[in-house]
Amino acid sequence: MPDRVRFGFVLCLAIWPFGAAWAQEPPEYVGSEACVGCHEEAAQAWTGSHHDLAWTEPGPDTVVADFDGTQFALDGMDVAFRQEDGDYFAKVTEQDGVTTDYKVHSVAGIEPLQQYLLETEPGRLQSFDVVWDTEKGEWFHLYPDQDLPPQDGLHWTGPYKTWNARCAECHATGYKRNFGPRTQSYASTQVEIGVGCEACHGPGSSHLDWTVGKELSEELDAFGFTMSFGQGDTEAEIQQCAGCHSRRESLGDGNPVPGSPYHDDFTLALLRPGLYHADGQIQDEVYVYGSFLQSKMYARGVGCMNCHDAHGATLKAEGNAVCTQCHSAAGNPDFPTLRQAEYDTPAHHNHTEGSEGAQCKSCHMIERVYMGNDGRRDHSFRVPRPDLGAETGAPDACTDCHDDQTQAWAADQIATWFPDSQHRGPHYSEPFAVARDNPQAVSGSLIDIAMDEGQPDIVRATALYLLQPLSSPELADNVAPLLSNPDPLVRGGAAVLQRGAPITERADRLRGALSDPMRSVRIAAAKQMLDAPAEQLQPSQRALLQEAMNDWQRSLALRLDFPETHLVLGGMALTFRNAEAAERAFGEVVRMDPQRAEAWPMLVRLTQITRGPDAARAVLRDGMKAVPDNPELLRLWEELNR
Repeated sequence: MPDRVRFGFVLCLAIWPFGAAWAQEPPEYVGSEACVGCHEEAAQAWTGSHHDLAWTEPGPDTVVADFDGTQFALDGMDVAFRQEDGDYFAKVTEQDGVTTDYKVHSVAGIEPLQQYLLETEPGRLQSFDVVWDTEKGEWFHLYPDQDLPPQDGLHWTGPYKTWNARCAECHATGYKRNFGPRTQSYASTQVEIGVGCEACHGPGSSHLDWTVGKELSEELDAFGFTMSFGQGDTEAEIQQCAGCHSRRESLGDGNPVPGSPYHDDFTLALLRPGLYHADGQIQDEVYVYGSFLQSKMYARGVGCMNCHDAHGATLKAEGNAVCTQCHSAAGNPDFPTLRQAEYDTPAHHNHTEGSEGAQCKSCHMIERVYMGNDGRRDHSFRVPRPDLGAETGAPDACTDCHDDQTQAWAADQIATWFPDSQHRGPHYSEPFAVARDNPQAVSGSLIDIAMDEGQPDIVRATALYLLQPLSSPELADNVAPLLSNPDPLVRGGAAVLQRGAPITERADRLRGALSDPMRSVRIAAAKQMLDAPAEQLQPSQRALLQEAMNDWQRSLALRLDFPETHLVLGGMALTFRNAEAAERAFGEVVRMDPQRAEAWPMLVRLTQITRGPDAARAVLRDGMKAVPDNPELLRLWEELNR
């Protein structure tokens, strides 16, 4: 194999340390109970909160559903719920007629729905799709419109519903996934289930040492914690919350040590189709951070704790009062650029006082419902722009409520109320909407947005993402200055576009990205050098690339329970022209998720190369059973049966 293989195709399966690099041993976790005695007020607010009850053991104080012989049925699947000797059970008969009696392992959440976790094999927890509506007091299915037989990857027993991999790290404290790729099993651990004190503040052993006057490590704050709150570092506080309240790809094996930089532990999802509308409004379940980064509030230094009480997981005030603590005639001295004016008045909101339309959140924080009944609000705090709807396809707050009216009607109303508004000019959503189908048509506008320091950094990074299909030496040259941008999202986006540059220039430009302080940027840069022949690199460049490749390898090695990881490994194998390794990788994808349609054609062609047409036809038959209407598989069927 070529020399470039030295840069990391052989995957190391060992578990490596992630999070902050410690010169000394980091503190140890001690559990929330050790905090209660001194911090009574905080503990009282936390007890019973959504954080406290994010994950609990089943019992009469935690289970709110009716397990007294109740039943649920949908599309050939039946569930009988019962309680027996203090334990809770779900007897599930699947569409294929197989019946299994599961003991409820644990409980997720408290309202407006509660979900139950079932152990399908030792150590593997699955999130059951039949959940309890705490408002209506009845069972319902999270995906009633989807036909999900047991062999479907999206079935509740499939890889996307595995609690250990997909959910637990945000519902536990001190969590480690501990997936064994050879045994395909989990030995997950946590300090405590639920979001405890140390999930945000960090391990508490050194804080206990501080209380008795022991000397602290210089790597800790003045109280012995890895994460400091209330010390004026709003950005660090936001990033700590964002670790769970964001749509992201984890680069590690569970909870990073609190206080670790977000972009060293996660790769944030940008404003991509399917996740966000073209104007950045929330569409899929994106968990707040990505929308908040778009807001003027974030740009002006507002943080999570300005509006939310972290211990109680509640707002600091009721209704509009949470907004008028700043948006009022009195203003707020902490935010001197804020215009002082009356906002909670019909003169501003043009709705009947006290009505739903008079609520700040109704116009500036659209709500979308996820998991059947869980309403969550967009945190970009945007001015409604129904005038953009026709061009972008994005919804707006006005016709969310006035669903019997058109966006043109809503735009006229706003223009009448605010004839001199400065909020009706050009918007990045217009080129973004076009770029989703034809980035070439708006490439100049996308470059302008990416270079515009007045735009939110997540918007600039999304512009770079939308330019990826247009990779070229000229584009790489145009965005090269952004490799030194202060924001990791922009640096990472600029690094990806360097793939269009010749190897020598690419290696030279990516030198800084390969040694970036943030692991997400280093990995983004490493991916662009995967095809770099060693003989064309200087020794120092090879060393930097090897370290960044190691980061990428370790991250992949910790996510081998994800089908999407094996898609990446298959692509890497193809880059190195290793057909057998690619065949194994794509085979693992369809084993874990038979409905991953993009993997089957690759697997068929690779099987034909490695084992001949008869073996390829056998794989093709399996693929057509899994995804029978896939046009590429139908074309392959004709090709292989001529």
